[in-house]
Amino acid sequence: MSYLLGVVLFALAILISVSLHEAGHLLTAKMFGMKVTKYFVGFGPTVWSFQRGETEYGLKGIPLGGFCKIVGMTPQDDDVEPGDESRVMWRYPVWKRTIVMAAGSITHFALALITIWILAVSAGLPNPDFPTTDAQARKEPAVIQLSPCVVPENTLRECTPADAASPAAQAQLRDGDRITSINGTPIGNYGDLLTTLRSLKPGDTTRIEYVRDGQAGSASTVLAQTQRPPLDDPKGAAAPVAALGVGLVPSTPTRVTYGPVGAFGATADFTGQLAVGTAQALQRIPQKVPALWTALTGGERDVDTPISVVGASRLGGEAVQNNAWLVFFMLFVSLNFFIGVFNLLPLLPVDGGHIAIAWFERARSWVYARIGRADPGRVDYLKLMPFTYAVILIGGAFTLLTIAADVVNPITLFSR
Repeated sequence: MSYLLGVVLFALAILISVSLHEAGHLLTAKMFGMKVTKYFVGFGPTVWSFQRGETEYGLKGIPLGGFCKIVGMTPQDDDVEPGDESRVMWRYPVWKRTIVMAAGSITHFALALITIWILAVSAGLPNPDFPTTDAQARKEPAVIQLSPCVVPENTLRECTPADAASPAAQAQLRDGDRITSINGTPIGNYGDLLTTLRSLKPGDTTRIEYVRDGQAGSASTVLAQTQRPPLDDPKGAAAPVAALGVGLVPSTPTRVTYGPVGAFGATADFTGQLAVGTAQALQRIPQKVPALWTALTGGERDVDTPISVVGASRLGGEAVQNNAWLVFFMLFVSLNFFIGVFNLLPLLPVDGGHIAIAWFERARSWVYARIGRADPGRVDYLKLMPFTYAVILIGGAFTLLTIAADVVNPITLFSR
């Protein structure tokens, strides 16, 4: 039940953010005096609507987005009534048209920033000092977290009777113990622990010195066997190695909370990281298409593959089911930021395509004026329709592929 509630809540959050996107277009267009005839949430048949002034507001039957109708977005539009010629969008200065078209993405960014700030002062943001790479983790003190069993590398699942029991648990070590030596070899950090264990063999009886609550202790255990790649080549071929059945407890917290003022700086820093991550994700999309197809045809789903609104909603459901509300809101932040950036790409039919054409027209007019030639006028959108249809076709196919993969082989964040 909580899973279904999470799915519904996340889908509703997406619908609200998209509706606010269109409201951004609506409000800025009206502010500049452009004529807006329709603002609807959803698509398809009209469920309910009302007229206020020259604009019809309402709700459509398919809650998968929304739209805002601004008269005369291009010179080729035929929706201009007599007397409205001066209020068509394409006649307005380029800076006003840019604000109107960018207002949707700005709304998404505003939603993301506000949510990040609220999280910064409440639940906390990811700690920038938290070790996120193998190199950083190996510099941490060797404070351990016990695993119930020894599971082969890159396998995320619950223990089975076939898995070797954790040698550390059999030695009655506890979470939070700091390993100080293995068979007399000093252990200064987690990297030393890994290196020393790799020098031993499965089945070796090993003496472990540790510190627990400030008190020194020792224990003996027999090392288990598992499969691991070389320490200096994480992508190399796995080979049998000795295992203690422990993980690392980092010395720094995973999250940091801030005061109302300090949260602004933390929000800015986190947003910068999010921008870099979003740009990198966009660049990786073409190379992830084969991985999506593999997932759809029965292969393992790469957690780094793109997800659709369906997949995001499912992850939102998992987050609520596991009481992981921070994950829920971080998904909301990431999705809004991604949509905001995507809509600014200089491609028709998204908003960034209209902005790019507006500035191209302005730059071309400036150049022609400097060389003494007549202004060539506006771009003919009809000539761009084949390119626009190609973008729609590719985007639609990619969307269907991600939706299908999210239904057939979804990404999961929590083990079951």
